Amino acid sequence: LSALLSALIMIMLVYAIACSVAVSVLLKLARRFQLQVAQSVLVNYVVASALTLYLLKPSAAALQQALQHWPLLMTLGLLLPSVFLIMAAAVDRAGIARSDAAQRLSLILPLLAAFILFGEPVSSGKLLGLGLALFALLGLIHREKPTQELGKGSLWLLPGVWAGYGIIDICFKQMAKTGSQFPAILLACFLLAGSFLAAWLVLRKTRWHLPSLAGGLILGLFNFANIYTYIRAHQSMPDNPALVFTAMNIGVIVLGSLSGLLLFREQLTRINLAGIVLAATAILLLIPV
Repeated sequence: LSALLSALIMIMLVYAIACSVAVSVLLKLARRFQLQVAQSVLVNYVVASALTLYLLKPSAAALQQALQHWPLLMTLGLLLPSVFLIMAAAVDRAGIARSDAAQRLSLILPLLAAFILFGEPVSSGKLLGLGLALFALLGLIHREKPTQELGKGSLWLLPGVWAGYGIIDICFKQMAKTGSQFPAILLACFLLAGSFLAAWLVLRKTRWHLPSLAGGLILGLFNFANIYTYIRAHQSMPDNPALVFTAMNIGVIVLGSLSGLLLFREQLTRINLAGIVLAATAILLLIPV
């Protein structure tokens, strides 16, 4: 029974890693198929909301209670679509390998918040991990000819991914403290994110593009599957969250790097490769034992 449970957990983690990288691959393909990413992201939140209702089944009472956390809801409602669009631009211009690694390195921001705001003790291993993470980020954004390959003003994208997902992670950690209200708050965040993005598109007088909307269905399925299987893996291993977290983050970095190299022939310099290795090492050091 124990072996079967371990196998199921590993299957869920493999699905979570694959779906996370699949989202990046879809964002990379968006330009090739001339999709309007913002419209696809909007449909993504519609799909995520529907699947949250179907699979997590938040009650009406829980949804009413979730409104008490309106500052958190508003913050995530604005950040989720904004950072998703930044991630899409980063994947398109900087590549899957660097973008996924930058996203996974965002864990240092909630750790810094834990040290500075919540008084968590600092260990030498975590300090070393934080230092390596900063060097890793510098390695990821390094380009031999940044102006030719990325275009003017694009160098901020990877730090934007890093900072954006770091702040979102801090908000999700606060959300996790709500316990049984988590599904309801997650649904409210998806609904708000979709509403804000829809309002923005309407104000811009967007011309709706059917292929982009259809692409959002696939994007939403992979995005929600990533979240759902990751949560289930954590729930199945409540006493060993570090293993789940480490496997997820390093798995995404490795698979993202391979996907960028094999599918899109992304060019990585030696400094970029060193940054990816440093990112994986930093994650190992930053995970609580």
